[in-house]
Amino acid sequence: MTSYIYKFCPSCKTELEERLLGGLVRKACSSKTCSFIHWGNPIPVVAGIVERADRIILVQSHGWPKDWYGLVTGFLEMGEKPEDAIVREVKEEIGIEASVASYLGAYPFDQIGQIILAFHLIGATDPIKLCQEELSSYKEVAIKNLKPWERGTGPVVKEWLASRGLHRPFLKRTPITKA
Repeated sequence: MTSYIYKFCPSCKTELEERLLGGLVRKACSSKTCSFIHWGNPIPVVAGIVERADRIILVQSHGWPKDWYGLVTGFLEMGEKPEDAIVREVKEEIGIEASVASYLGAYPFDQIGQIILAFHLIGATDPIKLCQEELSSYKEVAIKNLKPWERGTGPVVKEWLASRGLHRPFLKRTPITKA
């Protein structure tokens, strides 16, 4: 994982330096009296391919470009099982009940230091009630028209489609850059 987040030690505010630790180059405090090491451990998040009536529900987070959509995602609460977390996130973000059909795997999202625990869910046919605090839009895409994207949850979609005999190239997206 890239440790771009830290430039200075969060403990003593001394500049960090690169050191070979545990077989990898890591950021560590340059002070002789501080032992801080940025290990770069990923944060676990859950993601769900929510299927209903041969369609997949995609959501758009606030601030994303107008043509960017992704899977329902979220963080685990302390003590929560990943399969319970994704069912909760689906209910919170799009307002429908869902049940886990299968666990799809763990996918690294190194750009933001996360490990995605992905699930396939079957969603209820209730109307979508979008969480306006977190999301700006949603759409339902027929599985036959679903196309994966390169980053984040896109590799989950690509492998899931391939498991159904649908081999699709990644969509190209312009990265979001901050001015």
